[in-house]
Amino acid sequence: MGVAADSQFHVLAVDDSIIDRKLIERLLKNSSYQVTTVDSGSKALEFLGLHEDNEINSNQPSVSPNINQEVEVNLIITDYCMPGMTGYDLLKKVKKSSSLKDIPVVIMSSENVPSRISRCLEEGAEEFFLKPVRLSDVSKLKPHMMKTKIKDTHLHQQQLQEHHKQDQEHGELNVLEIPEAESQQQSNGSKRKSMEEETITKQNKTQIQWWPYCRFD
Repeated sequence: MGVAADSQFHVLAVDDSIIDRKLIERLLKNSSYQVTTVDSGSKALEFLGLHEDNEINSNQPSVSPNINQEVEVNLIITDYCMPGMTGYDLLKKVKKSSSLKDIPVVIMSSENVPSRISRCLEEGAEEFFLKPVRLSDVSKLKPHMMKTKIKDTHLHQQQLQEHHKQDQEHGELNVLEIPEAESQQQSNGSKRKSMEEETITKQNKTQIQWWPYCRFD
């Protein structure tokens, strides 16, 4: 049961070192997680469905959504020190994205720098692991992914309830509209009947006026 449940979680591992990348991949797979590895922050953004846009204003978000991305990622674990885009930069971009901000992010580093650790945690990182990452560290990942799963499930239930409520309100509106239509039909029928009776009365009066002038031979 545990293996089947854990295999539903997908982890994106980001590290420019092939040795560290292979190590974290093996640890995650031994824990029955699905794993995708990339060697840079920019490739991680691309996999997540975000791409850097160098032509936009620097005051605006530096990533934009890619509607073609359909792969669900349940957690990102990234090295801190990488050329180009650091793990801290990747963390900030993910947390600024409205579509990805709820994905848990874990930072790894071979340097134990308290100010660096505090900065990452303040920016939204769930954990900060010192390299080499151990199996005991990997065991800390599941609660963060479970928390996100529960949140997603709750949000999905709320959406279903809202749709159900809207359907009920639409049904009640239709029920109210039916008697109104029937009442209008009855009113139209009464008007037609009144007009027919008026026509018959006029015809009878005409016949009465004509009767004295009739001769019978």
